[in-house]
Amino acid sequence: MMNLLAIRDAAAATGEGLRRRARLAREPRPEGVTTPPLGLLLRELAVLVGGKRHPAGPVAPARRPMPVMIVPGFGAHPARMRPMAEAIERAGHLVFDWGLGFNLGPSPENFAFLLARVRRIARASGQPVALVGWSLGGLFAREIAKLAPGAVARVITMGTPFSGDPRANNAWRAYQVITGHSVDQPPVGGDFAVKPPVPTTALWSPADGVIAPRSACGWPGERDRAVALRCSHLGFPAAAESIRAVLDDLDLG
Repeated sequence: MMNLLAIRDAAAATGEGLRRRARLAREPRPEGVTTPPLGLLLRELAVLVGGKRHPAGPVAPARRPMPVMIVPGFGAHPARMRPMAEAIERAGHLVFDWGLGFNLGPSPENFAFLLARVRRIARASGQPVALVGWSLGGLFAREIAKLAPGAVARVITMGTPFSGDPRANNAWRAYQVITGHSVDQPPVGGDFAVKPPVPTTALWSPADGVIAPRSACGWPGERDRAVALRCSHLGFPAAAESIRAVLDDLDLG
């Protein structure tokens, strides 16, 4: 009897979860919120299918080697950021991935794991960690830096939608369907536009087909520096210009 009750409750929970995701998928985009045009989004799909890697070229030694953690974007695995990680490592930095595999959205559990991991790496290395976050990974990085500023040297975001309306992108419906929660009500974090109390650089691109450029660039006061690139959203982890921009920013100390 207990097993039947457990099966019934699990089925009800699954059914409600599916209905909630269906409701989230049908939500309309608010009026006045703009997203990247369809043409740029189609270019992103070409990047995804083509998967070409553009070598960063020679890498200069880091002025001050430090521990660096890379945090992948939504739906991505740290392996997608391997070209950038390899270049950072060749410069002399000690590179870590976030340790959670695919990024399928925030939860109290994975956020607590990442926070503990950053603090542990900082203690073990004797210096704070630079966080390099791609897209959603940049939101993780910004929030971690707010909670543990002593363990974080700086935050570099790449195409991260920290500013403006959370629906100013072409991924918010997919995000809601997969995570089961609204972009307005994430299970962790607060106001993503509030700048972390550490040096914060936003890399953004007007050619981004997923995230609205203004959302990834932010406004003065929401980040310390904003650097415009020409790569696609999916190209951030492997494009030579974004790799160079990250290496240059790490050299700022």
